[in-house]
Amino acid sequence: MFKVIRRAWRYMVFALSGRLDELSDPRIQIEQAIQEAKEQHQRLSQQAAAVIGNERELEMKLARSLEETEKLQANARQAVLLAEQARAAGDERKALSYEDSARAFASRLVAAETAMGDVQLMHERARQSSAQARAAVENNAMALQKKIAERMRLLSQLDQAKMQEQLNRAMGDLSGLTPAGDTPTMDQVREKIEKRYARALGEAELTSNSVEARMIEVERAAIDVEGAARLEAIKESLARDRKPEVEG
Repeated sequence: MFKVIRRAWRYMVFALSGRLDELSDPRIQIEQAIQEAKEQHQRLSQQAAAVIGNERELEMKLARSLEETEKLQANARQAVLLAEQARAAGDERKALSYEDSARAFASRLVAAETAMGDVQLMHERARQSSAQARAAVENNAMALQKKIAERMRLLSQLDQAKMQEQLNRAMGDLSGLTPAGDTPTMDQVREKIEKRYARALGEAELTSNSVEARMIEVERAAIDVEGAARLEAIKESLARDRKPEVEG
C-alpha cells in the first residue's frame, strides 16, 4: 500500500511539474536562471574575498614576524659586541651580563624564526588558495557573461518564435484553414457562387428549349417578315410618287 501511495505521489508531482513547465513564461524562467547565476557568482566572490583576505592577513603577520626577527637578531649582535667591549675593558661582570642578554635575544630569535616559519607555510598555502579562488571567480564570471549573452539570444529567439506563430495563425486565416467563428472560408463562398451560377445556366437552358420559347421565336420571325414586307411597300410607294415628277 505504501508503495502504491508513493508511486501515485511521484506521478502527481511529475504531472504537476510538467504542467507547470508548460504554463510557465519562458522569459520569466530565463530571468530566474540569470538571477540564480548572479547570486551564485556573488556567493563565490564573497568566499573568494574571504580567502584572499586571509592571505593578506598572513602577509601582514609575516611582515611583522620578519621585522621582529631582524630586531632580535640586531639586539643579540649588539649584546655580543657590548660583551666583547666590556671584557676588553676588563669588566668581566658587565661582559657576562651582556652575554646573558645576548643568549636571551638569541632564544627569542629562535622562537620568532620558528613562528615565522609557520606563518610562511600558512601564507604559502593561503597564496595557493587565493590563486584558486581568483581563478574560480574569473571562470565563473566568464560563465555568467556567457549566460547573459545566451539570455539575449534566447529572448530574441523567443520573440521570433512568437512572431512566427502569429504569422502562422494569420496565414491559416487567409488560407481558410482556421476560419474565425462562423465566418465562411473563401472555398465555401466560391462553391456557393459556382453552385448558383450553374443552376442559373441550367434554368436558362431549360427556358430556351421550352415550347413557349419556340413560339416566341416563331412570332418574332413572323413579325420580322411582316416588317420587311411593309418596308418594301413603303419603298415602292415612294418610287411611284417620284415617277410623275420625273416625267413632267
